[in-house]
Amino acid sequence: MNLMNMIDTIKKHPDYDKAGMILCHNGVVRSTSRDGRKVSGLTITVDKEKLQKVIDEHKKRPGIIEIIVEIADNKDLSLGDDVMLLVVAGDIRDNVIPALSDTLNAIKTTVTSKTEFFE
Repeated sequence: MNLMNMIDTIKKHPDYDKAGMILCHNGVVRSTSRDGRKVSGLTITVDKEKLQKVIDEHKKRPGIIEIIVEIADNKDLSLGDDVMLLVVAGDIRDNVIPALSDTLNAIKTTVTSKTEFFE
């Protein structure tokens, strides 16, 4: 996973001249779970078909030019490792910020499942 490569891909998009913003999310493995337990790592499983549907759906939103997602699927991840990179390009922040947020939430609730490993 390489964020700069993803941004470079977006900059080569035929409609890139319409972009006014590229917004990025970099999810990493943190040391505690939401309930406060110490985490030593995790594994993410991705439903690739659902992921593509989420991307396709959110790319149809007004002003959105491109959405690229990379997820560390079926890898044993340690603290600090990248879990997911999400890049959204679009015209104005009023369109891009909600698109990133909604895409991220859809991915986390319908596309991925997480197994945390505890100390």
